[in-house]
This record gives sequence, structure tokens and C-alpha cells, in this order.
Amino acid sequence: MIDAFLVEREPWIRRHLDRHAVTRERLAERPPLAAGREILYRGISHRVFVRAAPAGIRTTRVSRVGGDDGDELMVERGPRDRRAIAAVLEGWLRDRARADIALALERHGPEIGVDPDRVTIRDTTSRWGSCSRSGALSFSWRLVLAPPPALESVVIHELCHLRVFGHGPRFQRLLKRHAPEHARWRRWLRQHAAELHAMLDDPCPSEAD
Repeated sequence: MIDAFLVEREPWIRRHLDRHAVTRERLAERPPLAAGREILYRGISHRVFVRAAPAGIRTTRVSRVGGDDGDELMVERGPRDRRAIAAVLEGWLRDRARADIALALERHGPEIGVDPDRVTIRDTTSRWGSCSRSGALSFSWRLVLAPPPALESVVIHELCHLRVFGHGPRFQRLLKRHAPEHARWRRWLRQHAAELHAMLDDPCPSEAD
């Protein structure tokens, strides 16, 4: 029975493996972060640009710069900061993720009629969001790399779990009412998961910095 299933699904399995192989190859060819790699931020490609902080500035700061030549994430590094660029960017992105998720919770919680007891921002690999039976919600900071509607759909999904814990028909009706395009963005996150989780991987952070 298992052999028959594998034979039947072989074309799909091969396409799936080939797609992942192409993704891994493309990710391996990226330049280091400090050499101008492009990363996603809120679904938009931004080129990373690193320079020393201006005279008199002692701390590292990150800012988003938009222009005719494309969007950039400008990292101005403090003179004593020895962190890898990936660590600097992750800290900045986590803060933005926390703010975006908080806004989404504030916007959608009242309309769903729920208020989470606790919210944490983590770096999970298996789930973009989760809800405990005690009413605590958890989200991946990497959602801030995705288009805003993807982040909002995950937030709404978990808020709906505060009303209905399982994934049965009642939950699906509630989710569809508040996030009618949830399936589309769930599919987007699934298709781009490898890219999002490897976005800040940097094989040689110290030399490139």
C-alpha cells in the first residue's frame, strides 16, 4: 500500500525535491550581508548597506532608506560593536516584528472579541504562530519579512483560536469571516519558508564586516 502511494505521488515528490534543490542553490549563491545582499522586509526587497557610524555616534543603528535606485537597510555600525551584521539586523527586525504584531493584535482582537493573556516573539522553525490552551500567543519574528497581509493572516488565525481551539468547521468559518484570504497567505508562507528562515544566514560574517 505504501509502495503504491509512493508510485502515485512520485511526480509530485520529484517536483517538490527539485524545487527545494533550486532554492538551496540560489540561497548558497547569495553574497554576504555586508557585501550588499538583498533581504526581504515587509515583503519588499531591500539591499543591505553597511558603513561606520558618523563621528560622535557610539551605538549601532539601522534605518530603512527608500530611493529611486531601490530600497536599502542602512546599518551604521558603532566603533565598539563587534556583533555580526546578521545579529544586528535580527535585533532590528525583531523590534519591528513585535510592533507590527502588536498593531495587528490591537486591530483584530476586538473585532474577534478576544484579548490574549500573553504574547511572545520567538524564532520558531515549525510554526509561524501558535496558541496555548492558557490563552498565550506566540509568533515568529520572521513574519516581518513577509508581506503585511501574511503577518496579519497569522495573527488573525491565532486570535481565532482564542475563540475556538481546534481547526474544525466552526473555526474555519470564523477564520474565513475575519481573514478571507488566509489560504492564499498560508500558501505563500509555505512556499517561501526556506527563504525566510535562511534570510540572515551568513557564512563569513566577521570577515565581510
